[in-house]
This record gives sequence, structure tokens and C-alpha cells, in this order.
Amino acid sequence: MLVKLYEKNPNQKEINRIVDVLKDGGIVVYPTDTVYAIGCDALNVRAIEKICKIKGLNPQKTNLSIICSDLSNISEYAKVNNTIFKLMKKNLPGPFTFILNATSSLPKIYKNRKEVGIRIPDNNIVRALVQELGNPILSTSIRNKDDILEYSVTPELIEEEYGAIVDVVIDGGYGGLEPSTVINCTGDEIEIIRQGKGELKE
Repeated sequence: MLVKLYEKNPNQKEINRIVDVLKDGGIVVYPTDTVYAIGCDALNVRAIEKICKIKGLNPQKTNLSIICSDLSNISEYAKVNNTIFKLMKKNLPGPFTFILNATSSLPKIYKNRKEVGIRIPDNNIVRALVQELGNPILSTSIRNKDDILEYSVTPELIEEEYGAIVDVVIDGGYGGLEPSTVINCTGDEIEIIRQGKGELKE
């Protein structure tokens, strides 16, 4: 199912409909402020396993990332000290993934790695979904290294590719090609481990 939503003013009725799909363990492709991503309710283990299968990910070897709507409930899912919180406050919403130590609120599937990536994209569609759902959304980009670039940015082509294996593809306009910048905050030093879109303000 392809659903058109406008980033500046997403239709609440459609948001509610998509959230019902997520609550039911459904899989959704949605826009972010970087590339299009595939996700589910981040606390639904069966749905996470489905996504890992679709993407060929091993959750024990892959850092899983979640999208939150704002900074207010991040400490539920990740351990954040004052320094990291200030850094996140300066840069979020934005095209960054912060790797943090996970808390015990996340399902066991995350704890094999003891770390979780936190994203708050500068995109109203996905933040509205998270807010309405009341849980974070698991997030992994739809792109693989051998993707044809056009297919990963064009909603109609994404729908052709994923329509049969996901429940909803959100058409939020053309997507980007540059992934998020990844910052590892689990050690003593804060380290950029992938420079993508956005310059980190320190």
C-alpha cells in the first residue's frame, strides 16, 4: 500500500492508519531527513525479526537503531550523561545517529550488542508516527551497497521493490542518497565513526 504524506503537514488520519499497522506488528517504509528507511514498532520483537530477515541482518552482529520523536524519553532506552545530552540537544532533530549504551527497557534482541543507535530525524512524518505510536520505531535504511540509486529515492520504485514484503510504503517525496553521520558515544571519547549528511556541532 502506497500512502502519500506531506512532510510539512502530515495528514493525521493517515498517520493514525499507519500507526494501527505498526501496532499490529506491521512493517513500514518511510522517509527520513537522509535516506528512505524500513521500520517497525521498536519494542515488537517479531516485527524486528521480520525486518532483519528482509534486510539479511544478524541482530547479534548489527547495531540496531531506533527513532524517537524528541529527547524527552531517550533515557528510557539509552544511557545518557550530561555531556552527551548537551551534544544531542545541539544537533537533533538532524541527520545524526548517536550510538549509546542501551538500557534494560529494550527487548533482548538489542541487548546482544548492549548498544543502540538513537535517531531524531528532521522529518515531521516519521516523528508524527513515533509520537502517535508511543514507542520508538526501529530504523534501517532501505539501501544496500548494490542498489540502483534512483530506486532508493523514488517512492513509486520503492513500492515496486518492497510493496509485496512490507505493509505500507509512505510517499513523502524524493528521498536523499547521503546516510546519517554516526557518532559513537559508548566510550570515554566521542568519536565520529561515519561521516554522512550534516556537520556535528560540538
